[in-house]
Amino acid sequence: MLVQDRALPKSPKPPQIRTLPTLQQNRFSEPKNLDFSTWVSDNFYRIITILVLIATVAAVFFLYTSTDSASLLCLQSQTQRAMDSISLPQINWNSIKPIADKISPYANFRSEQWVVVSVSTYPSDALKKMVKIKGWQVLAIGNSRTPRDWSLKGAIFLSLDMQANLGFRVVDHLPYDSYVRKSVGYLFAIQHGAKKIFDADDRGEVIDNDLGKHFDVELVGEGARQETILQYSHDNPNRTVVNPYIHFGQRSIWPRGLPLENVGEIGHEEFYTEVFGGKQFIQQGISNGLPDVDSVFYFTRKSGLEAFDIRFDEHALKVALPQGMMVPLNSFNTIYHSSAFWALMLPVSVSTMASDVLRGYWGQRLLWEIGGYVVVYPPTVHRYDRIEAYPFSEEKDLHVNVGRLIKFLVSWRSNKHRLFEKVLELSYAMAEEGFWTEQDLKFTAAWLQDLLAVGYQQPRLMSLELDRPRANIGHGDRKDFIPRKLPSVHLAVEETGTVSSEIGSLIRWRNNFGNVVLILFCNGPVERTALEWRLLYGRIFKTVVILSAQKNSDLAVEEGQLDQIYKHLPKIFDQFSSVEGFLFLEDDTILNYWNLLQADKTKLWIADKVSMSWTTASISGNSDWYSKQADMVNKVVGTMPVHFQVNYKEVVRGDKSLTICSSEIFYIPRRFVADFVDLVNLVGHLEIHQKVAIPMFFLSMDSPQNYDLVLSKMVYKPELPSANASSTHYSAQAPAVHPWKVSSEQEFIKLIRIMAEGDPLLMELV
Repeated sequence: MLVQDRALPKSPKPPQIRTLPTLQQNRFSEPKNLDFSTWVSDNFYRIITILVLIATVAAVFFLYTSTDSASLLCLQSQTQRAMDSISLPQINWNSIKPIADKISPYANFRSEQWVVVSVSTYPSDALKKMVKIKGWQVLAIGNSRTPRDWSLKGAIFLSLDMQANLGFRVVDHLPYDSYVRKSVGYLFAIQHGAKKIFDADDRGEVIDNDLGKHFDVELVGEGARQETILQYSHDNPNRTVVNPYIHFGQRSIWPRGLPLENVGEIGHEEFYTEVFGGKQFIQQGISNGLPDVDSVFYFTRKSGLEAFDIRFDEHALKVALPQGMMVPLNSFNTIYHSSAFWALMLPVSVSTMASDVLRGYWGQRLLWEIGGYVVVYPPTVHRYDRIEAYPFSEEKDLHVNVGRLIKFLVSWRSNKHRLFEKVLELSYAMAEEGFWTEQDLKFTAAWLQDLLAVGYQQPRLMSLELDRPRANIGHGDRKDFIPRKLPSVHLAVEETGTVSSEIGSLIRWRNNFGNVVLILFCNGPVERTALEWRLLYGRIFKTVVILSAQKNSDLAVEEGQLDQIYKHLPKIFDQFSSVEGFLFLEDDTILNYWNLLQADKTKLWIADKVSMSWTTASISGNSDWYSKQADMVNKVVGTMPVHFQVNYKEVVRGDKSLTICSSEIFYIPRRFVADFVDLVNLVGHLEIHQKVAIPMFFLSMDSPQNYDLVLSKMVYKPELPSANASSTHYSAQAPAVHPWKVSSEQEFIKLIRIMAEGDPLLMELV
């Protein structure tokens, strides 16, 4: 699958400076008797105002000159945190001005049924057939890769220039060369009378060229099918996601967006229930040929250059999802009814192949708030496998976060009284949790305002069934359906009931470290390596926070100086208050995560048993730097609470030596986070070096005999004798390897190929 790269969004417009009104001078009145009592009476309020002003100035002066500056530092710290925090956009829902189409050639055109598709090349054969579907208007959305002379009879084409002139707020947030520009198309269709939108791509041929034959296009009125729909059972409240491909006859396949830990669940349903039709506002179709699969499946289940031609059971019954249970959704074979148009928004801050999947889970959760549900349908389109590169890098946000996202969404609750307020609140919560960035929060605000501006009416809320006691499923309520087991030529899952060993290992690593945050400091050029590091480690850890000497907002790289980077860590700890722990790593040290499974994540980890990393230096005979650092350490130790000071002095007997650790890698579990923050606060403005502060902190927090020994076997050398020695220096059996320099994509590829000895799936990244 050829995936387009995302371009940077437009820079926001500079804020306009409002001119403050000038005060007019008071006009003079007739002179009065100026005895003192009369003057005080006439000017009483002015006197009080002047006294308050004087008191305020005095208080500020005292605050800045007070010898106890702790309160001021606290105030400044709180202010900085407030500036760094994500803020919820404030929207006046009643003052949004309408946006009318006054400039396009289609200003007076109206249609209730639209097909929205992104186009980057000249019209495909599938798209040429799609414009002939009776009753549906095709809307093609261009991007920076679309040929300028693109045209197709029967289709409406919106070029970049036309999109920019429509007046939609969302345009300012969209990358130029990505399919997520379809968000403009959704708004255009709604503006021109849409009641149903088929979200499609240009490689899928609608089977029999009839959408109404496969989907429930009509939910009300004469054309609606008044019927009950088979539904997955809610008997197990802990089951929050399902693989729908099993229901349609293919157990060996899983959809893109299914958490990898759920891949091995291949058994068919013990029983189903039923639900009355009419509120299946989102309808997901199955694709024959090349179904919606992730790159892990594509690379591990494909033999040679033979194209996939996978078939599903076209006679299987459509199946609904109850509240509390989700399914992956995509953007190329899905119908949205008007009640769910708000759920069409494609996130812009996540990787390309993650955008529609995250949208789908986000939309499903909010769909429950209006009593709606998702239904999955038998094959509706046939997509052709073009046998093109299917980059794992474009799915990194899926394999990193999707399992945690589903759990978060099922547990999320809101007390807001209007749907759009809930939509904005959930987008805010997802930004806070790191599932997407503040960019998508702002995009959500723009999207919701644009929806109202084109005349969309937000649906009314319904009571949430999740919060009601679940009814017992009686024998008469159980419905049987045994999926067919269709022929499959793919590996492992169908034949053995287990996933391949490589995927199984990836799942184990992810399960072990999926609630640990990796904090990576980049010494090298972040513009060349930041995405690569996230790609490598983001598959394993909850998230990867990257720090560097220079901030790069476009790559989500935060600024911090390595010499005192420990002072930046408490801010990161605050952002992830529910994780198991934090692993710090410099980019010149390689982490062999497959060798860390036995480590205790409730203990401290550091290379204190690695002699070249952890040393004790005498102050005498060394440079002034050592004595100055030792003086500051002694000053901090003297102010430590008793439990820190006792721990430290049990190991460090005198004040004539200095403990130094290179500190390229260390781990802090949740139970020591508060202690670490307290110690950072004790250091304050003292310029204690990272290599001195970290061992001081660790010795103060706990006795070295209680540290986990996992890093004691790391490969460590101060420096390599030559650039060509790196291949022999690396060991896949060690927990970590130092040093290793990566400053370009070529060096990263070399590293990946060497690390593949421990993680064979890494070869799919290069």
